[in-house]
Amino acid sequence: MKNFTGICLLFILLAACKKEPDPRFNITKDRVGLLEKSATLEDLDRIFTEDSIVRPTSLPNNQGASGIIEVFEKGGKQLLSITPSEDSIPGITNIRIHDARFTTGEGISVSSTFGEIRDKLTVKKVITSLNNVVILIKESDLYFTISKDELPAELRFNNSDIDLVQIPDNAKIKYMMVGWN
Repeated sequence: MKNFTGICLLFILLAACKKEPDPRFNITKDRVGLLEKSATLEDLDRIFTEDSIVRPTSLPNNQGASGIIEVFEKGGKQLLSITPSEDSIPGITNIRIHDARFTTGEGISVSSTFGEIRDKLTVKKVITSLNNVVILIKESDLYFTISKDELPAELRFNNSDIDLVQIPDNAKIKYMMVGWN
């Protein structure tokens, strides 16, 4: 009876210790961490109060619709690269995710492999470019770039379309991006 009580206590303790994901690093349909899809460039200082924001110095008043804005964690680790929109109220067009702590609900991060992406997300389309393959995800603003260097040798210099089944499961992600249009 003591063993049974001890085992039950252990399970309760383990269940209570389950770590909830940090909302600062969750990727959802309309958010990348604390950054919402509706955010403007003026909101960045409020959103990233604990981090360092590096804006292009060529923009007047550090505001504007061109140039990439970099977000770094205190201590120097790069978190995100943000591309502003060219609207009258500058918003966000694209976000490149640098830090592997940013994950989707399915557990996909920049350190995931193509096999993990294919197993956990629904691929909408594969776009072949000169040096890369872009993987678009169905019903999501999330997309991934894989270098052709990750592909079999016979596909690296091929300019024809690459099919989903031709990409090896162990292919590493070059870029993890969110595109908000």
